[in-house]
Amino acid sequence: LAMASHHVVTVQPQFLAAPQTGEWQSGLLDCCSDFGVCLCGAFCFPCLGCQVAGDMNECCLCGPSVAMRTLYRTRYNIPGSILRDFFSTMCCPVCALCQLKRDINRRKELGMF
Repeated sequence: LAMASHHVVTVQPQFLAAPQTGEWQSGLLDCCSDFGVCLCGAFCFPCLGCQVAGDMNECCLCGPSVAMRTLYRTRYNIPGSILRDFFSTMCCPVCALCQLKRDINRRKELGMF
């Protein structure tokens, strides 16, 4: 007689809404998802740029740059191009910087940064 192994499930599997490595955590115009970041970007753009640069261990002046956005995007395998980064940063610098900061914050919360 062979002994059958019995496994008792004590924890139910759950769906986690964890972001994928290769995508932005929020859209370019998704300011409503984090009012704090949005307000900081709108009223103190240089401060937010320095926060982003500090998060990435870069020079404070680099925060709102195309280079910083491209560096971040390539680090996390987010699809896009330098040209798209350029247009995002030049056409709507506040939105682009806020998106970057929201993404950093979300990845920090999830331990992915």
